[in-house]
Amino acid sequence: MTVTVEERLRYPQLADKIMTAAEAASFIKDGMTLGLSGFTRAGDAKAVPHALVERAKTENFKVDVYTGASLGSDTDALMSDAGIVRKRLPFQVDRTMRSHINKGDLYFVDQHLSVTAEYLRQGSIKGVDVAIVEATAITEDGLLIPTTSVGNSPIFIQDADKVIIELNLASYPELEGIHDIYIPEPQGERQPIPIIHSADRIGQKGIPLDMDKVIAVVVTDLEDSPSLIVPPDEETQQMANYLLDFFRDEVKAGRLTNKLAPLQSGIGSVANAVLAGMVDSEFEDLEVFSEVLQDAVFDLIDAGKVKTASCCSITLSKEKMESVFHHLDKYADKLVLRPQEISNNPEVIRRMGLICMNTALEFDIYGNVNSTHVLGTKMMNGIGGSGDFARAGRISIFVTKSTAKDGKISSIVPFVSHVDHSEHDVDVVVTEQGIADLRGLAPRERAELIIENCAHPKYKSALRAYFEEAKTHGGQTPHILEKAFSFHTNFAKYGTMLSPEEN
Repeated sequence: MTVTVEERLRYPQLADKIMTAAEAASFIKDGMTLGLSGFTRAGDAKAVPHALVERAKTENFKVDVYTGASLGSDTDALMSDAGIVRKRLPFQVDRTMRSHINKGDLYFVDQHLSVTAEYLRQGSIKGVDVAIVEATAITEDGLLIPTTSVGNSPIFIQDADKVIIELNLASYPELEGIHDIYIPEPQGERQPIPIIHSADRIGQKGIPLDMDKVIAVVVTDLEDSPSLIVPPDEETQQMANYLLDFFRDEVKAGRLTNKLAPLQSGIGSVANAVLAGMVDSEFEDLEVFSEVLQDAVFDLIDAGKVKTASCCSITLSKEKMESVFHHLDKYADKLVLRPQEISNNPEVIRRMGLICMNTALEFDIYGNVNSTHVLGTKMMNGIGGSGDFARAGRISIFVTKSTAKDGKISSIVPFVSHVDHSEHDVDVVVTEQGIADLRGLAPRERAELIIENCAHPKYKSALRAYFEEAKTHGGQTPHILEKAFSFHTNFAKYGTMLSPEEN
């Protein structure tokens, strides 16, 4: 079926703004700040950023780049390799950009995903000069209908001096009506955000446009990049089983019912596998209130387990993109796509009482979690939305495999090399070895439980030895300061976290 521009661009006054990506990119000057649509490889501006990369072959310039989260289409890699990014926020996952960040070639601001919009509204960070936002349609009354993510697009459009629209004819017209665009008032004037259930709709179906700001419409035909998740393996399935048993215990204790509480799950293969483990469980009539919907959520919908799912982005594998987006009518009444300052809003998260499941790089024997920095200094991806959910959720759960790099790295260490989530925001930790419920436990109790239940057998004796020696020094949270990072220094020296004597 052929899609025409007229079917998607239903605000005819914008027709004379149609131009090529290169022409639109010419409006962007050295030193500007760009607000790009996109969240976890979904709904990202594609054509104009790539035109900027092409322009960089003949012209030297740098821009600051704000997004919702990570971008697809290798955009972060191409822009960072081209040397045109001065500063990037609030999240990225690209290996090439990560390398440039860690070499100091560009600045990266690692933010909670709920706060970027607040900082822009407050004027606490540099404002957006040009917003570049992908749309599936522009309505007769001047609403921009986003594609597969909302992210920070509403605040970018509101804050920007100028707006460039990428009208993507490859996106799905059935998306219209799925979005719920609610933009809070400034702090101090703000009413409570009236969301009680994940299906609640409180805003408009699209983002209001100030037509005087729109300087270009670029017509594209570019699909989202598929997610990079891998299927569940034996270890991730074991983690899912531990969590299912934990939920069953919560039901037996009367703290939950078989409907559980609204679920949030972070991005990535481990988090996806944990949700996938619920497909054959007894839990049903579930609500999802998350930042990203991955494959497993749609498996749960297909299995009749999930009744509604709210998010700010839909990020799927290639196979699942085919089955979901080509049959959106099957899912439309169960989905809501929101701005990320709403999907990740701590007020809403606390009031709804979410069960929050996110991924750790490492955690220590007291329950502090590092989500971002390898060996304490090298950025991996960013904190993303995990902090928004961990600090406000009903139950905050972090999952990780107990080892990495073929067992050379223990994900449980005496003291994390970087703290993203303090012990005060972490309720439960899970590895394929076991689960530790830390609620109501003092530091020494947490250490005993984490070492016993979650550490890999290869590292248990070293962790126990550290803890026993630390206790001789006393203190509420016993540590040996000169040995607290011994696992990390061992890895730097020997290529494994165990010393030669311990191996």
